[in-house]
Amino acid sequence: MKILVCISNVPDTTTKVKFIDNSRTLDTVGVQWVINPWDELALTRALELKDDPANGIQQVAVAHVGLVSAEPTIRKALAIGADEAFRVNSYAKDAFFVAAQLSEVIKTNPFDIILCGIESSDYNGSSVGGMLSEFLGINSVSAVSSIKIENGKSLIHREIDGGKEILTIPSPYVAIVQKGIAKEPRIAAMRGIMMARTKPIKVSEPVDIDSLTEVIHFELPKPRTACKFVDPENPKQLIELLQNEAKII
Repeated sequence: MKILVCISNVPDTTTKVKFIDNSRTLDTVGVQWVINPWDELALTRALELKDDPANGIQQVAVAHVGLVSAEPTIRKALAIGADEAFRVNSYAKDAFFVAAQLSEVIKTNPFDIILCGIESSDYNGSSVGGMLSEFLGINSVSAVSSIKIENGKSLIHREIDGGKEILTIPSPYVAIVQKGIAKEPRIAAMRGIMMARTKPIKVSEPVDIDSLTEVIHFELPKPRTACKFVDPENPKQLIELLQNEAKII
């Protein structure tokens, strides 16, 4: 059984975001890039499943749509423990484009389980996993918080309103995972970092598929106003602020 984890290359959450080209393009100068947190947890769970021989996982791979500048992030995934990586050599234009390119990789290199983070920490679109399953014509499960292998079958827990759903699903399938799929992201050991240098990254050129969206303009949120302190003996002022400025009562 083989697992593929789709990973995004995103700015570190402490990055101070700036835009160029009339606010149409992210200024990448000085940006620290990392594996998307949800994807990193998905990779951790895939490796945990592989660690137990009873699960029958022979390989864990990662796939990414991006330019060569993303390879340090891919190498980090390999250092954490992935066996090999696939990179589609193209700028990730939008979710539809990314899902289409990933589907072509998977059609050529079949996997039993495909894991996608529920969203990326940059655009928060939550679309790639569902689109990917449609391109592949296979089942998908969203909001997955746990995956176990029992008697060669996947046992999946997913969050639903007011409770939890437990189900089994035949392979191949796409699991769209959320936080809870793993407790903490796995940290690369020195041995893993050294081995990652020789692990293969299979690069392919993108297929001719148009993106469906176009960025017109990015806009930063308004800066936060200064904090106002209210005398605890003056509740009238607090009420007026909540009514007239915060407008929450």
